[in-house]
Amino acid sequence: MTTYEIERYEIHVQKYMVDADSEAEAIRLILAGSGDIADNEFSEMIEFCESMGMPAGENVELAEQLRKLGVAVGDFIPSIRSVE
Repeated sequence: MTTYEIERYEIHVQKYMVDADSEAEAIRLILAGSGDIADNEFSEMIEFCESMGMPAGENVELAEQLRKLGVAVGDFIPSIRSVE
């Protein structure tokens, strides 16, 4: 048996603090990289990101093996970034 290291895409939520004149300006600043992580706040895992993954076309053999195991694989292997 082999041990594998797998990276998986996940969706997290993180609270930020930013000074702005309006909600829209605050969002613009956060999207531009401004703001600070709120004190004592840690990111919270929401769900696995199934809309991203390893391209099946670049990992044809692995994608086929997964399909044989019943894993739904389309253009990419859902939520998996890498396998080592």
